Amino acid sequence: MLTWAGLLTLPAVLTGCTDGVPLINAKPRAPQDAIRVVPGDGAKGVRADAPLEVTVPDGRLERVKVVRIEDAQQEEVTGRVSGDGRTWRPAGAAARLKLAAKYSVDAVAVDGAGHRSARHTTFTTVVPGDRFIGYFKPENRSTVGTGMIVSFDFNRPITDRAAVQRAIRVTADPAVEVVGHWFGKERLDFRPQEYWDPGTEVTVDIGLRDVEGAPGVFGSQRKTVRFTVGRSQVSLVDAEEKTMEVRRDGELLSTVPISAGAPSTTTYNGKMVVSELHEVTRMNGDTVGFGGEYDIKDVPHAIRLTTTGTFLHGNYWSPPDTFGSINTSHGCVGLRDVKGGSADTPAGWFFDRTLIGDVVEVVNSEDKTVAPDNGLSGWNLPWPAWKAASALR
Repeated sequence: MLTWAGLLTLPAVLTGCTDGVPLINAKPRAPQDAIRVVPGDGAKGVRADAPLEVTVPDGRLERVKVVRIEDAQQEEVTGRVSGDGRTWRPAGAAARLKLAAKYSVDAVAVDGAGHRSARHTTFTTVVPGDRFIGYFKPENRSTVGTGMIVSFDFNRPITDRAAVQRAIRVTADPAVEVVGHWFGKERLDFRPQEYWDPGTEVTVDIGLRDVEGAPGVFGSQRKTVRFTVGRSQVSLVDAEEKTMEVRRDGELLSTVPISAGAPSTTTYNGKMVVSELHEVTRMNGDTVGFGGEYDIKDVPHAIRLTTTGTFLHGNYWSPPDTFGSINTSHGCVGLRDVKGGSADTPAGWFFDRTLIGDVVEVVNSEDKTVAPDNGLSGWNLPWPAWKAASALR
C-alpha cells in the first residue's frame, strides 16, 4: 500500500542525479553544435574585414566548403585547414569578404570517437550605399593603334589611389612593363615606355569590386578586357610646311597637304592619340570657347585628338588651294574634302586608314605642347615623369 510518505518520496526517485545533474533537465548536445562557424548563422551586414572561420574543439575537420553567391554567380572560396585539423580559414585574397554577397558554409567534422557531425550556415555581407565606377578606354576586343593608352575616368574622387591602382592589372603579350599614372583624383592612365609593338595582345584585369577608393565608397566592377594592337601608324603634321606625312610600319604612305590653326588660333604641338572616329559630326564654336564664330552641322571624316576639341577632319567649305598653303582653322587640322564626304578625297583616304589609338604628332606650330591629360596625350611625358605619378612607386 502506497503511503503519503511514499508519494512524497517518489519525485526524488524520478529526479535522481548523475554527476550532480538532474536527468529530467539533461539536454544532449546536437552533433552540429560541435562545429563553430564565424560569422554566425543568419548574420547580416557583415563587414568585408570580418573574419571567416570554421573550428572544432576536438577531433578534426574532414571537409569544409564555402560558396560565395554574388551577382547571381556562385564561386567556391579557397581555404586551408590548420595543421592540427581543427581550424579552417580562407586563403590569400579570399580572406577579405566580398561586399553585397551571400556566403554558405558546409562543414563535416570527425570527433575522437570517430563520430561525424555536419553544419550548414549562411550569412550576408554589407551592401555599400556608395559605389564608384571607372569609365575606360579602349573597348573590349577592339583592334587599336600602337599609341593606345588605357585610360580610366572615375565617377567619384579617389583618395586611396594605391588600392585602386593595385586592383587594375594591365599585362601584355609579349611582355612589357606597363605603369599607371594619376592625373588628379579621378583619372588613371596606363602605358608602356614606348609605343606598343604591332601584334601585342593586351589584357586589362579590373578588380575594383569592393575596393574602398575613398572612405565608405567602394568599387563595383570586376571584369576582364582584352584588345589587340594592330599595325603602327604615326602621322607627322608640320604646321609650318602645312603637310602631313603618314607612315605605316615606318614606311611613308603619303604626304598630304593640310591647313592647321590660324596665327590667332594655333594648333597644339605634340603627340596626340586618336580617341574617336566620326563619319560626320557637328562642330559648334560655343562648345569650345569660340562663341558663335562657327557652327558646321555636317563636318565629314572627323577624328578626335584632344578632349578640348582638337580634331583632324575633312573641310569642304575652304577652297581646294587652301590646303598646303594657308593655316586657317581654329586649332584643328583640316584636310580637303567634299560636302557629304568622299573616300576619294585626302580626308576620306586618311579616315579609312585610321584606327583608334593611332598617333598624330604636330610640330613647328606657334602653340604650346598639348597637356598630357588633354585626350590621350600622355606620350608627351618622359618615362621618369610618367612613373613618378604612379601610386605604387
